[in-house]
Amino acid sequence: MRESAEEAFRAHGEMVYKYLMSLCHNPGCAEELTQETFYRAVKNWSRYDESCKLTTWLCQIARHCWYQQIDRQRRQSAQALPQALADPANGMAQRLEAQEEKRRLYAAIHALPEPVRELVHLRLSGECSFAEIGEILGRSETWARTTFYRAKLKLQEELSHE
Repeated sequence: MRESAEEAFRAHGEMVYKYLMSLCHNPGCAEELTQETFYRAVKNWSRYDESCKLTTWLCQIARHCWYQQIDRQRRQSAQALPQALADPANGMAQRLEAQEEKRRLYAAIHALPEPVRELVHLRLSGECSFAEIGEILGRSETWARTTFYRAKLKLQEELSHE
C-alpha cells in the first residue's frame, strides 16, 4: 500500500535532508531544498508509479532541485565576480587560493564516474551512513564502503599529482 505524502515526509524527510546536505554543504540551503523537494513530491504525487522505491523517487526530485539551485548560484556569482575583483583590499588573493584548492578537489570528484561521485558527496558532507548511501543508490552497504575507500585513494592520488 502506498504512503500518503505526509507519511512520506515523516518517514523520509531526514534522509532527504541528509542527502541534500551532502550536495550543498549548507544546513539552511538543505532545509529549503528539502521543503522544495516535498512540495514538488506532493504536487506530483499522482505521477509516482511505484516503479522505484519512494526514497529513490524523492532523491531524484531533490537532486533536480539541487541542480536548479546550482544554476541560480552560477548566474549570481557570474554577476558578482567583477565587483569582487575591483576591490583588492578584501583579501582576494587568499580567498582565490582557497577557492582554487576547493576547485581542484571538486574537479577531481567530478571526474569520478556517476555513482561513485554521488557516493563521495553523500559520505563527505551528507553525514550519511554507508547503509543509508547503499539504500539511496540502490546498492549494498558493503559496496558503498568498498567503493568509497577506492574513491578516496583515487582522489588522494589525483590531488598529489597536481
